[in-house]
Amino acid sequence: MPLKTSTICLKAPEGSNAILVKNLYLSCDPYMRTRMRKMEGSYVDSFTPGSPISGYGVAKVLDSGNPNFKKGDLVWGVTGWEEYSLLTTANALFKIQNKDVPLSYYAGILGMAGMTAYVGFYEICSPKKGETVFISAASGAVGQLVGQFAKLLGCYVVGSAGTKQKVDLLKNKFGFDEAFNYKEERDLDAALKRYFPNGIDIYFENVGGRMLDAVLLNMRLHGRIAVCGMISQYNLDQPEGVHNLFCLISKRVRMEGFLVFDHYHLYPKFLDMILPQIKEGNIVYVEDIAEGLESGPAALVGLFSGRNVGKQVVVVARD
Repeated sequence: MPLKTSTICLKAPEGSNAILVKNLYLSCDPYMRTRMRKMEGSYVDSFTPGSPISGYGVAKVLDSGNPNFKKGDLVWGVTGWEEYSLLTTANALFKIQNKDVPLSYYAGILGMAGMTAYVGFYEICSPKKGETVFISAASGAVGQLVGQFAKLLGCYVVGSAGTKQKVDLLKNKFGFDEAFNYKEERDLDAALKRYFPNGIDIYFENVGGRMLDAVLLNMRLHGRIAVCGMISQYNLDQPEGVHNLFCLISKRVRMEGFLVFDHYHLYPKFLDMILPQIKEGNIVYVEDIAEGLESGPAALVGLFSGRNVGKQVVVVARD
């Protein structure tokens, strides 16, 4: 991922609907890895070699031919990994109204990651008070929120992560009931039985592979699995197989994949729920900040080795 220097006219083309923005914060997300290969029939286009990659971010409007956006507006949505972007569509662009929270939050908790946690937990899993909830990759941008949503509802919550620091974060900062380092567990099935002796009602799936196989053996009758991502598989030439799918039948488990952009009509409802919780201190959020556009490639790659602690954000500019 080389850095390139080029020039851009800081003006939207006359008569167009384009929006010229200055990028402030960029979001590093695991799904971006899948866009680095040619994929047929994918829900999102592959990146074009030689062109800037794109992803979610926070930006400031410098000029606009779109009547819904004006100079000075702060927005979040899909933008380029570059200092300035000319956006030809506003379909994935949201105007920021609430500015009494850190602006970087719109690259995470108040943006795509927050909506993903909200939709996956409340809409896909239909949780009930007192249920047992397991979250893999639980200290990441989405997992840390799902766990806190579940605790607010009165659920028993366990998360897995890849370091002692992250395990401590889950229990001491995010309020999980229990957490474990999956790298220290030789038998994931036994580990899950230790934390869920009566089984798992809800599994928020972020990793796939061996963890998913072990979870299937430990689901309760009529359990629900929200399939958000499978980060353990994205760098494999040959994805791992899943062997315990019969449990979906025998335990009448509902397993459903979802894409957050199918649910953006719920964004106002999400804000109504989460903003008061943030302001009252009931929900906390941890960010891992990388300074400068030049730090972006290493920050993105670091997601797949677990180097980040919390939501990985790249700061391009602060104003």
